[in-house]
Amino acid sequence: MAEPVVRIPDAKVALSTASVYPESTATAFEIAARLGYDGVEVMVWTDPVSQDIDALRRLSDYHQVPILAVHAPCLLITQRVWSTDPWVKLQRARAAAEKLGASTVVVHPPFRWQRQYARDFVTGIWRMADETDVRFAVENMYPWRYRDREMLAYAPDWDVTKDDYRHFTVDLSHAATARTDAMALVDRMGDRLAHVHLADGKGSAKDEHLVPGRGNQPCAELLENLARTGFDGHVVIEVNTRRAMSAAEREADLAEALAFTRLHLAAKVRR
Repeated sequence: MAEPVVRIPDAKVALSTASVYPESTATAFEIAARLGYDGVEVMVWTDPVSQDIDALRRLSDYHQVPILAVHAPCLLITQRVWSTDPWVKLQRARAAAEKLGASTVVVHPPFRWQRQYARDFVTGIWRMADETDVRFAVENMYPWRYRDREMLAYAPDWDVTKDDYRHFTVDLSHAATARTDAMALVDRMGDRLAHVHLADGKGSAKDEHLVPGRGNQPCAELLENLARTGFDGHVVIEVNTRRAMSAAEREADLAEALAFTRLHLAAKVRR
């Protein structure tokens, strides 16, 4: 019988700059370089460096860490970053990705109160995707919960597989918060899955973004499946290290997340 061999896909493992919050974007580049990540995903937020293409290019060149993806400013705290017009935000995210050599822009579905944006979102994303080689990968979200109440905050839907997009981002912490079957979600995404936000969760109403392996999500199963299918997108570690008591503890968490990902992002196959 032929011996199994290990297949490692072309997927690169990146560090989201959000993973070092409340530390700076610059700190994320430094840690990514020191730990051996393949690149970074820049979360565009209130840190001025995250909004400055020239500053980001200097950090990338200095640390020799490529920028693989740009996360458009879609959060509540970034409503005034890069304009208050959501389409302008996406245009600037695309321009940043093109100038920085990133292949992917991650975008959340609109908030429900952004009525016109939500109404035009699906067709607008297709239109923008047709104008560039950059992938617009729309990310699954979750209902907002408080005690026994549930609010559907995203439109057209937090479950992005209910609409027609060219590319998807799957986030396992968001799947945990939504209390949805992550692998079924990935199956529905099919070959349109272009980008992965790897983090764990336990189903809390709070979006936990735990280090992979510390929750109940199928992080290892997903990675092994990506390896078997030859996934060529990016796997981005997007974890919450806000409770780290020191820089050393934060770095240890990010090293553990990278080791977990490298271990499972491989598949045994028969010759």
